[in-house]
Amino acid sequence: MSKQYVLQAQVRELQGKGASRRLRHTGLIPAVIYGAGGEAQSISLRHNEMIRNLQEEGFYSQIITVDFGDRKEQVILRDLQRHPAKPIVMHADLQRIRDDEEIKVLVALHFINGDVSKGVKEQGGKVSHVVSEVEVSCLPKNLPEFIEIDMIDVEKGQILHLSDLKLPEGVTLPQLALGSDHDNAIAAIH
Repeated sequence: MSKQYVLQAQVRELQGKGASRRLRHTGLIPAVIYGAGGEAQSISLRHNEMIRNLQEEGFYSQIITVDFGDRKEQVILRDLQRHPAKPIVMHADLQRIRDDEEIKVLVALHFINGDVSKGVKEQGGKVSHVVSEVEVSCLPKNLPEFIEIDMIDVEKGQILHLSDLKLPEGVTLPQLALGSDHDNAIAAIH
């Protein structure tokens, strides 16, 4: 079971550069919620709460509950703007989701048993990870926290492709729907 992420939010009326700057000085982040047939809404989030959640890999690909006090909305993090030199989040874009509508999200890949795989242990190869995340398409209830890839049986010179991934039920890779030309490599042992 993946962790439940909750962000406390307030609706904000004032918009613009000056209003956003004043908001940041009070420890809040300007953000916007959009999508799922609803109007775009400007909100503010607690900076410390956001920074704490951003330290966890799952936060970038999991469903987040935005709590307004009187109501809650389910969203996913779509974009994040950070300060170029300081550890400050400048703005966040959150997309509303609906339970009956498929979403596309980047999900992390976790490679296991690479150091004890046949190609490394017996054949003297070295593991090379080509990608660290893939785009998946699924209903929100089927969204995986990560996809695990067991490299124990991978031999030297063998390449793992997207089609080799063992996906959870209800999860597909949109890139594979484009055809066999798009079955990209994800890892190899050289």
